Amino acid sequence: MRTVQLARRFVREDWGGTETVIFETSKRMMALGHETEVLCTLATADKDREVMDGLQVRRSPYFYPYIGLKEEAKRVLDKKGGSPFSFHLMRALKQVPELDLIHLHVGNRIGGIGRYVARKRGIPYVMSLHGGVFDVPTHEAESWTAPAKGSLEWGKALGWWIGARQVMSDASAILCVGYPESVLTQKKLPDTRVLYLPNGADTKRFATGDGPAFRAKHGIPQDAKVLLTVARIDAQKNQLLPARLLPQLRAVDDKTHLLLVGNVTNPAYHDTLVAEVAAHGLADHVTIIPGIPSDSGELVDAYHAADVFLLPSIHEPFGIVILEAWSAGLPVLASRVGGIPHFVEDGVDGLLFDPEEDPSLIAAFQALTDDGARAKGLAEMGQKKAREEYDWDAITGKLIGIYDEVLHENSVCQ
Repeated sequence: MRTVQLARRFVREDWGGTETVIFETSKRMMALGHETEVLCTLATADKDREVMDGLQVRRSPYFYPYIGLKEEAKRVLDKKGGSPFSFHLMRALKQVPELDLIHLHVGNRIGGIGRYVARKRGIPYVMSLHGGVFDVPTHEAESWTAPAKGSLEWGKALGWWIGARQVMSDASAILCVGYPESVLTQKKLPDTRVLYLPNGADTKRFATGDGPAFRAKHGIPQDAKVLLTVARIDAQKNQLLPARLLPQLRAVDDKTHLLLVGNVTNPAYHDTLVAEVAAHGLADHVTIIPGIPSDSGELVDAYHAADVFLLPSIHEPFGIVILEAWSAGLPVLASRVGGIPHFVEDGVDGLLFDPEEDPSLIAAFQALTDDGARAKGLAEMGQKKAREEYDWDAITGKLIGIYDEVLHENSVCQ
């Protein structure tokens, strides 16, 4: 089987959940004898070709169809929410030899290119919803297009030509990483096959790490109680919540140290976060690391340097970092939003809280702090669940099964 993974961007320095899914499943598919590669734009990248652990990545020049779009706005759109177009990418996709199936990891214009080429070549395509579509809060969706305000969009004709608005309805299958969105998507598209396929984790990789060395490198006291968040520095991930509540968290345990790790996708939010920490006079108790390469052992060490993992997102289709934290043996505190409550069982393998209610997080943190045995039990249950249900080997096997079904149906129809 030969497939293409079509993405908007694919760059180590701007890695997220989507890139992790593509990378981990592709490596395992290739190990099983299947051929796949990543085609994407040059957004945030400086190389048009790269091989990552055997996975070929080809990047194409692109443009945003706006008149008067400023360079700074383009850089912001590259980071998050941009809908570019690329004739070069379309040609590259058309020329992939003996292609069986296209897997879209993006919608809008790039997704439309995938749809257009698939139909021209008479092959099927499937689409993954990684960041949410129908369950995205309105204010967040508006923030994605905000950088383009003041410029004139002329790309609607391109979208009409490639059928960008039909990308989801024409897909052979839509794969949702979040269960709530799979339900919403099926309601919106009752005639389309919608499947829930959660994210996974490399449970063996995250099982061991050097926490003390990480603390020493970054000046974190060895006796601190480290509360770790691994996520993009972005309003969606809500790092401002623990930063704002840090005085109260330290009132629960005066050794609490907040460790925030993640690529900066919203520079203005990052600046606000830094200012919030400074305003409380707690800079000595907060460490912000703007990105650790996803393939670095230091990322694993960051998990093992922590005592508790926190994901305070206000919107989260899944939350792959929870699986990584479980794999590292950490107790988890997470927002009761999006797809998180579907796989984190409150009080069994994690504690959930309402990100809109400050006392909810404080109470959850207090519960872990007051009862070490309970914290250990939650961590053990989470680690067991990650290993048994969410290892990437199992997730990849399910994905290949979906590909096989789609290809069989396509051959029958032909």
